[in-house]
Amino acid sequence: MTLAAELPWLWGSLFALALATGAAIWGMLPRYSYDGALTEASSNARFESFVLWSLLLSIVLMTIAMGVRWDRIGHGPFVSLFELLMSQIWSLSIFYIVIYWRAPSLRGTSVIIFPALWVLGSWVLILDPTASFYPATYYNNWKWAHVLFGKVFLGAALFGVGLAGIILLRQTRAAKLFSKMPSSAVLDHIAWRFMMLALIFDSLMLIAGAVWAQDAWGRYWQWDELETSSFLNWLYLGAIIHLRMTYRMPLQVGAWLVIGVFVFAFLTYFGAPYFSPSAHKGVV
Repeated sequence: MTLAAELPWLWGSLFALALATGAAIWGMLPRYSYDGALTEASSNARFESFVLWSLLLSIVLMTIAMGVRWDRIGHGPFVSLFELLMSQIWSLSIFYIVIYWRAPSLRGTSVIIFPALWVLGSWVLILDPTASFYPATYYNNWKWAHVLFGKVFLGAALFGVGLAGIILLRQTRAAKLFSKMPSSAVLDHIAWRFMMLALIFDSLMLIAGAVWAQDAWGRYWQWDELETSSFLNWLYLGAIIHLRMTYRMPLQVGAWLVIGVFVFAFLTYFGAPYFSPSAHKGVV
């Protein structure tokens, strides 16, 4: 087996994601008949079907890529940044494809969410796929709970970004592209429901992480860079939900606050662990 046998599958997955991204954006553009009349949305349904199947193909290929890597290096995608980015693209795609499939009226969020996924996709392509060292402290069942809760939290936060992005784009010349989606007030309501879901799973992630830390390192909390950033992220999320429930804030303000949750979480997930000497890097 070659040094990085998972790379062809990874490239294939990202190519399928690129197809889904292009089809999602192209499908949102208005199309006119030869006489200048705006065509009906029947053609949009074909684009949406293509997006759905392309995203499903991307998930399948990413699953194979992670499986091949797991077999090659002997452990799951939990340690290096290369592995974590693969894993997050996979889990975020799964979270979103369920919504895309079950909520057709919200499919316009794909023009926000797919480019966000491509931030991760572009990043993973420039990283070193060399096998990583798997610390003994990672052999713990609470790690799995911690990771699972974190993935649901980040998935809910990303979908909130998609809804918030539509609300903000409706204040620009792109507003006509989203005319068939629910009103901004409805999108705002749904976005904050997902923020509440994110808060629940963020809380569970912190609790599971603390229990894992006690088993692995003999302490529940140490206030290292990642733990501190995670806690501040939780406080920020709880604070803006409290503000939303207490005061009537403009939709645009609420949208920026929702986007802030994902930005904060992104910096926590993919920034703090790699500038920290803490045990989260496997330094045990």
